[in-house]
This record gives sequence, structure tokens and C-alpha cells, in this order.
Amino acid sequence: MKKHRSKAALAAFVLIAPLAASFAVASDSGSSPVIAAAGSTHEVPNAAYKPDPKRTYKVVFAMTAGSKTPDQVNPAIERVARAVNLYTGAGVPLSHLKFVAVAYGPATAVALDDDHYKQAYGVPNPNLPVIAQLRKAGVDVAVCGQAVREHKYEFGWIDHSVTVALSAITTITSLEQSGYHLMPLP
Repeated sequence: MKKHRSKAALAAFVLIAPLAASFAVASDSGSSPVIAAAGSTHEVPNAAYKPDPKRTYKVVFAMTAGSKTPDQVNPAIERVARAVNLYTGAGVPLSHLKFVAVAYGPATAVALDDDHYKQAYGVPNPNLPVIAQLRKAGVDVAVCGQAVREHKYEFGWIDHSVTVALSAITTITSLEQSGYHLMPLP
């Protein structure tokens, strides 16, 4: 019986060891995410459709989703952070990422400064640390000026790290005319 178990254990080791080694190599890469406050990613050994580190990627993210609860990072901001982490994790330099994230509709509140977010929701704006890291990585985070007014916010309530755009419509269409690809984030 012991021989049978040891043969089975050896067979399992022979089958699983290469797979485990590929995960160990992938997870021991030592690289940390560019955006640590949000946008976690998972290692995918031998992944297909990796971005080419030599290319430049121009993306405008249309952020329309609101947060489930005001104390959580907005899911659209989370996905923008994940995009940065995925591209850089695949070897694309930050200088090759031309990302603009535009908040409008239910996502407009992500742009509020801490004081006005606290007044509206009773908690500090959890999106601001993520926005700060996105900015540091070169991502322009903008808010639709029309949506600001429609939500009855004042422009002075928008955090200084967020760009106030004329509108989401003109921002997205202008950027698309400049070669940006639209990534809707509902």
C-alpha cells in the first residue's frame, strides 16, 4: 500500500511540479503594480494577446458607473487602474500609455474633493488616492463639466487633481479623432 501511495505521489509531483514552477516564476517576478491603491491583477503564465511594449496605446475610458457604496472605490476607476497595471506588468513603459479617464453620469461624484464628498456621503472620497496614483502614472482623470452642473455641484468642489472638461461627449469624440480608442466602463 505504501508503494502505491508513493507512486501516486510521485506521479502527481511529476504532473504538477512544472505547473507550480511556472506560477512561482510568474509570482516571484518582483514587480509591484504601478497603481497600488487599486487595480489588482493576477499572473497568467503563457498568456496570449499580450500588449507589445514597443507600441503606444491611446485609450479614452468612459466612466459611467457609480459606486455600490460611497466608501468603496468606484468600479470604473478600479478598471482604469487595472489597465495601467496590466499594461505595465506586460512590459509596456508608462510613457507608451496615453490614457484619459472621463467621469460622467453616476460616476461624476468620483471627482469631488474630500470636503464636499464627506458632506454628500459622510465619508472621505475613496477615489482620490487612486486618482493621485493615476495622475502620477500620467493618466489624465477628467470629469464632464455638464455632469458637474447636472448634479448641482460647483466647479470649486472638484478636486484639484481632476481636469474639468467641457463635456464627456466632446472629450471622447475629440480624442477619438486623435486616434484614441474608446473603452466604455459601465
